[in-house]
Amino acid sequence: MWRFRIARVVFILIQKILCRLVVIGRQNIPADKPFILVVNHLSTADIGIVFVGFPNQPWRYFAGEKWARHWLWGPLMSWLGVIFVNRGEVDRRALREALAALADGCVFALAPEGTRSRVGAMQPAKDGAAYLASQSGVPILPVGLSNSDVLFANVRRLRRVTITMRIGPAFALPDLGRRPRSRDLADYTCLIMTHIAALVEPRHRGVYSNTPAMAALLAGEDPWPACAGAAEGHANTGPTL
Repeated sequence: MWRFRIARVVFILIQKILCRLVVIGRQNIPADKPFILVVNHLSTADIGIVFVGFPNQPWRYFAGEKWARHWLWGPLMSWLGVIFVNRGEVDRRALREALAALADGCVFALAPEGTRSRVGAMQPAKDGAAYLASQSGVPILPVGLSNSDVLFANVRRLRRVTITMRIGPAFALPDLGRRPRSRDLADYTCLIMTHIAALVEPRHRGVYSNTPAMAALLAGEDPWPACAGAAEGHANTGPTL
């Protein structure tokens, strides 16, 4: 626990220098139980921003294998409990380790898109988050970050940008009346990403901006019926990260 406390203090100091952070929805954070935190990915600073916006607690999270070889971030991420994954592949070792962390009571954080967006808007997501949630049964906590994509451009201009973190209500995956199969993961992923997209500024919603599921959620309706069937044409290759 002390590792995360130290990291959080460091990230808070850096955040106060570089930007203003507004956090909305802290009351939605589940207390005293594990959950899967899912967030959009606009900047390399996103994980630090999440650390600042959330209370001190045990964390595990995914990061691309390339970071394991970085002279600074590799050792630091390992120290903080990162699970390095092979992006775009079915990394069963990483998935097993993530499920074990959830079973041990840790919070698990990941960006379902798998990699940082280069265009400031959400990209099609992988199914790793849906797989973890369907296998573990823990609640999913959607988090939307806005404006982190312009953080470093503003820092170079000596300007402090305001980044907004919105934390939505936790939710559970719908019960299918049977054990979820691989082909169901795309439907679940659609639901997860719709909840995230509803929490960000419209310019960040990307491929999830004009979907029937998004329209339903913004209208206060259940988006799940509009997500069912999203697996049509989706390759059944297992949960990629």
